Amino acid sequence: MSWLGISIFVATYALISARRLSWLGLDRPAGALLGAVACVVFGVLSPDQAIGAVNGPTILLLLGVMGMGAFLALDGFFDDIEDAVVGYARTPTRLLGVVVWGAGVLSAFITNDAVCVLGAPLVVRLVQKHRLPPLPFLLALATAANTGSVGTVVGNPQNMLCSVLGGLSYREHLVLVGPLALLCLAVNHALLWGFFRRDLDDRVLGLRGVGSPLNRRTGLTLTVIGGTAVAYTLGADLAWAAAAGLVALMLLHRRDTRFVWERIDWSLLLFFAGLFVVVEGLMKSGAPALLFARYPLAAVGADGFGGWLRTAGLFLVGSNIVSNVPFILVVRDQMSTLPDPTLGWELLAVASTFAGNLTLLGSVANIIVAESSREIGGIGFLEYLRIGLPLAVTTTLIGVVWLFAFAAG
Repeated sequence: MSWLGISIFVATYALISARRLSWLGLDRPAGALLGAVACVVFGVLSPDQAIGAVNGPTILLLLGVMGMGAFLALDGFFDDIEDAVVGYARTPTRLLGVVVWGAGVLSAFITNDAVCVLGAPLVVRLVQKHRLPPLPFLLALATAANTGSVGTVVGNPQNMLCSVLGGLSYREHLVLVGPLALLCLAVNHALLWGFFRRDLDDRVLGLRGVGSPLNRRTGLTLTVIGGTAVAYTLGADLAWAAAAGLVALMLLHRRDTRFVWERIDWSLLLFFAGLFVVVEGLMKSGAPALLFARYPLAAVGADGFGGWLRTAGLFLVGSNIVSNVPFILVVRDQMSTLPDPTLGWELLAVASTFAGNLTLLGSVANIIVAESSREIGGIGFLEYLRIGLPLAVTTTLIGVVWLFAFAAG
């Protein structure tokens, strides 16, 4: 067993968990890149092995989906719908529901991170303009974006990884997990309302004239995004279908693409590329193989429903200890040892997604909302945990029951 690969992984994880070390000037992507370079410099991986560790389809899929989301931002979609959202909701209580269901459904198609990047400024404006309590609406955006993203294999990076590595079908996942996503969004909504009902009131929010929230460009962008979802459903390659959707928008909009590139989170792509390399270095160290030799994943998943529950618990905890994307890369070789590997990958996708709601640091989407809302108070770690812990545990339990019932049927 090589302690060097383990040490680099631990050091890299410490860097990305710290969010930002001011004395080094490093953020998460920089920490991941530092770890990747260290793997090559210290001989844990050869340069070719490091490049080969980067999963191209996942990076391309992220780029395509984020690019299509960037066109929505350029179209002014979230600015245009502001008055329409308030006009429909009318009261703070109903507005909370609009944020939950709007963020949850949209995240399934343009990723939870993109929804939070684009939606956070809208929520901040609504809170400021209508003097609303910030915390319920910020939590609604972050948690619902995570919860709803479980519905498709392009809803978040971990689902994308499970699809690419586990061969999950977009159509079959949507049929199996789509209804679960809606059920868990209802739980998400109910939990937020239960916690914050005393902070919300039934006053009518101030309204201006509400016109159509869609312009021609926005309609075109939504049509292309819908078209890519149809292509996914028909079995098209996920990564290249997303890339094709992005290229189609470039050609149809005839907009200076420099403005599109500015809206894509390149640091997120760098972050995942670096993680691929660092986790491959950990795998080469032999530590995961030794761990699973003593505690095989198949043994955890044995014994009917109790085994499913233990497996989901392992996925939930593991996704928060080492973050969901690295955890998926660590357990990928073990997934084939499960009695039904395909259903095991579905369980991993569900549990690792719901794990993002456990703590403020559990999901990049959470951090995006917290950082974007500092001017109205942001979200504290304990404030988030009060909602995130019961939400993550409850939705994971529902997910286990749902998938076990499907397997038993």
